[in-house]
Amino acid sequence: MKKLLVGWVIVLLLLAKAGYTQEYLEAPASTLLTKFRFRMLHGGVLLVEGLVANKADTLQFVLDTGSSGISLDSSLVARLQLPVTPSDKVVKGIGGVKNVSFVRKQSLRLPGLTIDSLDFHINDYELLTSAYGTRIDGVIGYSFLRKFIVAVNYDSSLIAVYTPGSFKYGRGGHVLKPRFTNLPIVHAVLTDETKQDAKYFFDTGAGLCFLLNAEFTEDSGLFKKRRKFYPALIEGIAGKQAMKCGVVKQVQIGPYKFRNVPGYVFADSFNITNYPSLAGLLGNDLLKRFNLVINYPDQEIHIKPNTKFREPFDYAYLGCNLYQVDNVIVFGEVLPNTPAAKAGLLDGDVFVHVDNVYTNSLPIVKAIMQAANTKFTIGIIRNGVSLTKKLTVGSLL
Repeated sequence: MKKLLVGWVIVLLLLAKAGYTQEYLEAPASTLLTKFRFRMLHGGVLLVEGLVANKADTLQFVLDTGSSGISLDSSLVARLQLPVTPSDKVVKGIGGVKNVSFVRKQSLRLPGLTIDSLDFHINDYELLTSAYGTRIDGVIGYSFLRKFIVAVNYDSSLIAVYTPGSFKYGRGGHVLKPRFTNLPIVHAVLTDETKQDAKYFFDTGAGLCFLLNAEFTEDSGLFKKRRKFYPALIEGIAGKQAMKCGVVKQVQIGPYKFRNVPGYVFADSFNITNYPSLAGLLGNDLLKRFNLVINYPDQEIHIKPNTKFREPFDYAYLGCNLYQVDNVIVFGEVLPNTPAAKAGLLDGDVFVHVDNVYTNSLPIVKAIMQAANTKFTIGIIRNGVSLTKKLTVGSLL
């Protein structure tokens, strides 16, 4: 034993002599580069402002851990006359698979920070722009996030960007250890008819609580076979896709549990989730309930409950979509036997007012109509004729 101890003392002395003390073995401390504000859209989606390619236009980007790169809207690329490079690359998303071209070796300027030599792929965000009622110029994903430690504080609506390095997360919260491809993949436990521990994309760009692969729900027996679901159609980067929506009894992320969480189940025709590797994704209507430190360099995500942690979930169900088109709000995809259909609404009806609120702001209208089991008088214009309809908002519970 004495010889062993002496041996270790010699090794430690040699390391110290060579300068390999604990102090020098630790990574340098990360440093703050910048802080800037963000705006939160319906469903918790984060919108930040930036500039591209030394152009003066202020652009709006979704901060998206569910994006494997960084992208620009096709109409923006044409308007700014940015050079386009064709490619054989494809992107997969809700609604399909698309071939993409690139705007290569361009800079992204965020408040207080410039990132050079980024390759932006080009996508059409007209649908997302109309669905959110605000302009979406692009998506900031892995190409940016992999370079920094990014802290998202929903209480202050601030994003802080740090250099990679030793980082103190502060007191409280929980550190997730995702598996990273270009996207972070985390464990979560869903409990309904059965209890299932599975892997999910951690997706701040998805304006919902969760999205489950239908094969996973069937194979796992997560829900009873006679469980009530409601038809829906939601928008993604590659188009629209029919789904069904409902509620799962409990979702657990790390040590944190949520009861009666609304979400969607879809047939993953384009293998977005690579089932059975993954069961689906967790979106920002759930993740916004935590302040986040997204640490791609160390492959960690720190989550800490914030003031939104106990906010009620949105159980409202209309059975239609609302879009902002040419500065007016239009009803679309009115599904049969839903509250919207029973109220007599049709695709293409132009919204005028809800009760006594007259507005062409889609976020305001969506916020008002989030109240489940509430009755409203809806004013519309159909083929140039003014009409009123009585709408009772359904509930997923």
